[in-house]
Amino acid sequence: MDRQYRLLIDGELVAGASSFAVINPALDKPFAQCPKTDAAMLETAIAAAKRAFPGWAATPMNARGARVEALATALEARIPEFAALLTAEQGKPLDQATKEIRGCVFVLRTFAAMRLEPKVLRDEGGNSIIEHRTPLGVVAAITPWNFPLILLANKVGPALMAGNTMVCKPAPTTPLTTLLFGELCRQILPSGVVNIVCDENELGPALTTHPDVAKISFTGSTATGRKVLASSAASLKRVTLELGGNDAAIVLDDVDAKYAAGKVFEGAMRNAGQICVAVKRVYVPDAIYDEFCDEMARLAKAMVVDDGANQGSQIGPVQNKLQFDKVSALIEDSKSRGTVIAGGVPLDRPGYFISPTIVRDIDDEAPLVREEQFGPVLPVLRYSDVDDLIARVNGTEYGLGGTVWSNDLVRATDVAMRVTSGTVWINQLMAIDPRIPFRGLKQSGMGTEMGLEGLEEYTQAQVINAVALDAA
Repeated sequence: MDRQYRLLIDGELVAGASSFAVINPALDKPFAQCPKTDAAMLETAIAAAKRAFPGWAATPMNARGARVEALATALEARIPEFAALLTAEQGKPLDQATKEIRGCVFVLRTFAAMRLEPKVLRDEGGNSIIEHRTPLGVVAAITPWNFPLILLANKVGPALMAGNTMVCKPAPTTPLTTLLFGELCRQILPSGVVNIVCDENELGPALTTHPDVAKISFTGSTATGRKVLASSAASLKRVTLELGGNDAAIVLDDVDAKYAAGKVFEGAMRNAGQICVAVKRVYVPDAIYDEFCDEMARLAKAMVVDDGANQGSQIGPVQNKLQFDKVSALIEDSKSRGTVIAGGVPLDRPGYFISPTIVRDIDDEAPLVREEQFGPVLPVLRYSDVDDLIARVNGTEYGLGGTVWSNDLVRATDVAMRVTSGTVWINQLMAIDPRIPFRGLKQSGMGTEMGLEGLEEYTQAQVINAVALDAA
């Protein structure tokens, strides 16, 4: 992957003011240089987006949809290239990287097909009231390192379809697939409609407080999300925050322990556990607790942990050294609070590899249970009473997602409706669909992503209330 990467500013691919290394987490070695944006270049990017906004906003929605559809088609034609680069910078196995890029194509096509039609609120007695949607202006899109491209697509699709222009800033540890996507944007979109800047986390405040930025769409940690929200206050910017989660899996007593363990394990370990809606803790009834734990340990020990570029790899490395150290510390702490029945140690090899780790007989107050681990480690907790279980599940600052596993859909639905999170899946894992709204409660975020409601988040609703002059 010996190539030059460029920023996208005002329709041109430009070198950075300087550069920084991008690390392959499977090797703990740099494999590419990323161009770095300075403050002056950021100003140029925002000014370009502001200048491009009137023309893009005036473009008919069908024409905007054609451009977004063209982006999807261009990305689809280069899936192997994007997937290989994603594995190199993020670490996930190549098959999972390929699924992410295919998911991006689907997201873009889904939004390209959406339309914002005026709503007739009243049409009677000579009084016509309609509500229509107008774009906001420049959108700052800030994306994380766990799914760098599909989370960008979740923002680019609705922002562009609504008629906004954008300044996109990827995470500094995974900027390259975003820059490669910028090359497609340059070919397909008018100059300035999408701009891509990269930094080492210095430019966030300048971007989020900028007076010419109308909306911030941020996906990342809850701690950073609080800072983003605070930075928006002075100018009352629109903000969408998709933040952390501590999603619980609830296993009811009418399911097969081994089957449920297999599903929960997949939900906890996909992308090395680095998913906002991954299973972060699982509650299992006394009657099947031991059998469930034994199966989880067996599955963990059987997993192939390796460089995502190698055939057969099932779990790649943790994406960066900071997260590797955090997850390692949580595992070490859990050894005195519970029983580690699989994993528990980093692999003795270069890279940020941690063996899939299962901890049983751990209490609710352990940091591994209270915090979002965001890595390949899962605590398994025991319960006896469903009412007490619901209180324990809800006793967290987070409220993003969750799952319930049961052979009785009525019973499972009753339990799911008592869980305080934006989404609860029953007998399925992370069934995220760009046609379905996705929201977080409590410290897991604010606003809506995806679905028609997610598209509307990038607009201002205006009501036109009219009567004939002689009736006024």
